[in-house]
Amino acid sequence: MSIFRHRPLGLPALVLLIATAGCSSADDSASAAVPSPGAGVSVLCRNLDKALPAEVDGQDRRDPAPASALTAGWGDPAIILRCGVPRPAEMNDEEADGVEVDGVGWLLQKRQDGSFRFTTTLRKAYVEVSIPKERTDDGMAPLVDVAPAIKKAIPGGIAD
Repeated sequence: MSIFRHRPLGLPALVLLIATAGCSSADDSASAAVPSPGAGVSVLCRNLDKALPAEVDGQDRRDPAPASALTAGWGDPAIILRCGVPRPAEMNDEEADGVEVDGVGWLLQKRQDGSFRFTTTLRKAYVEVSIPKERTDDGMAPLVDVAPAIKKAIPGGIAD
């Protein structure tokens, strides 16, 4: 049972909805800060970019701006992956939440806006996946989809 009440849209609202939908363009893509890791981590991240799936959580790949082999995105609102991010300070907290998904360890951080950020642990490069609050109902499905590529491209160990 839905807790939302369904109301018919009046003609002005319907016209506005159609006009707004018609105004979207490829320029409306998400943006993501591009990490600036060292040369060794950059090579690993470029290898990861080549191994990433075309679809994550049922969403087609739609990379954020600016274009970079260190970032990837899927859907709208976008699930964003950034490779070569700095080690989060929260990894020093013994009480920090962590999960393992298909052989990849992740630090879990819930943000104030209801979104989640996951950062790989015990890998030669830190990979961050941000899941917008609109997609958190799917749980960790995005991590399941990217785990094989991470295992293939980013060896286990401690990042430099």
